[in-house]
Amino acid sequence: MTSQNRASLLTIVITLVIGALVAVAGSQGGATVGGIPLFALAVGVAFLIQVIVFIPSAIARTERFFDLTGGGTFLLVTLGILALSPAPDARSVVLAVMVAVWAVRLSGFLFARIHRAGSDDRFDDIKGEPLRFLRVWIVQGAWVSLTASAAWIAMSSLQRRDLDALAFAGIAVWVIGLVIEVVADLQKTAFKANPAHRGLFISSGLWSRSRHPNYFGEIVLWIGVFLVAAPVLSGWQWVGILSPLVVVLLLTRVSGIPLLEAKADRTWGGQDAYEAYKKRTPVLIPRLSSPS
Repeated sequence: MTSQNRASLLTIVITLVIGALVAVAGSQGGATVGGIPLFALAVGVAFLIQVIVFIPSAIARTERFFDLTGGGTFLLVTLGILALSPAPDARSVVLAVMVAVWAVRLSGFLFARIHRAGSDDRFDDIKGEPLRFLRVWIVQGAWVSLTASAAWIAMSSLQRRDLDALAFAGIAVWVIGLVIEVVADLQKTAFKANPAHRGLFISSGLWSRSRHPNYFGEIVLWIGVFLVAAPVLSGWQWVGILSPLVVVLLLTRVSGIPLLEAKADRTWGGQDAYEAYKKRTPVLIPRLSSPS
């Protein structure tokens, strides 16, 4: 076994262990289905879906359905929890709608993007190596489970509370985040579709106020989801706080901003216009004042 395969295997094992620990912790005080904690079942299904879709994807050596599977898992598992919950209330329905709307929008956007591009260069070096390819699918299972954990735990919890001020605040925060993310994605898509912009970077619209406004919107909307879920969390169920924290960590330290900033520096670094854009534009949190 090569060192890369050993590293991939270790990542898979660690990721599954983390998923199992979160499943156990979040299941405390939650509903059960056939004696199995509903939240733990949801986490298990989230990982299982990745493995099922991985198999034909590995055989065909294609990544075309990777992003669609991630979004689809959010949607299917969320709706499954809502259906299996013994007494879904208004909070559960609101959380399900929040996660479902986001999942449908994002997975559709990402699938359309890879369909236009024809491939995703992130997978070029690994889709022909089954173990390394499996690693990214397993990590996606963890991403889905941890990101949705607050919503899924609250929906499967036996504790019920009427919607309160914090829930309505969370809904408002979610709407703001979703609007920012959608508008930023649409602006960038329109910019790149214009042949006159080929080889240029976007610095207009929301992108004049933040270098990654779509990621800012993503973080904000998951904070909103957590605020709606928080009033019914108790004990070990507070592991659901990982939901917004994981989103922040991934986007600011792992696979989001660091990779895109490095790619942008390789492409436009040293150009006066780009260096000026970087100097006047925050990396993540948008500036409120108009750019000079």
